[in-house]
Amino acid sequence: MQSYTIGQAARLLGVSPDTARRWADAGRVATHRDDSGRRLIDGRALAAFSVELAKAGTSEEETSYTSVRNAFPGIVTAIKLGDVAAQVEIQAGPHRLVSLLTREAVEELGLEVGMEATARVKSTNVHIDRA
Repeated sequence: MQSYTIGQAARLLGVSPDTARRWADAGRVATHRDDSGRRLIDGRALAAFSVELAKAGTSEEETSYTSVRNAFPGIVTAIKLGDVAAQVEIQAGPHRLVSLLTREAVEELGLEVGMEATARVKSTNVHIDRA
């Protein structure tokens, strides 16, 4: 499973690294240390925390999250696989994006809950790029 540094988690959550560090220090999201001593957050834990933050609608910082060329980098929070189709949810800061795509595309991209991905929006279509 992929893990994220405090800085990477902050970027995915749309907050400053200091805010992410304070949340980790307060026990709001669990961390562990790698062999070099860096604090890491498990991808599944970060995905669950990002959904919790979005539902609570709380942000310690008033930041404006904007799309650059309609790209929303975030973290995969849910995948629903059918026989042919699939639904992928990405939490990009305060934004929840949902893409309907083929099951084959999800499998080829190797998408899993907790991994970093980018939702690209064109008109009413949402495309997913693996980070």
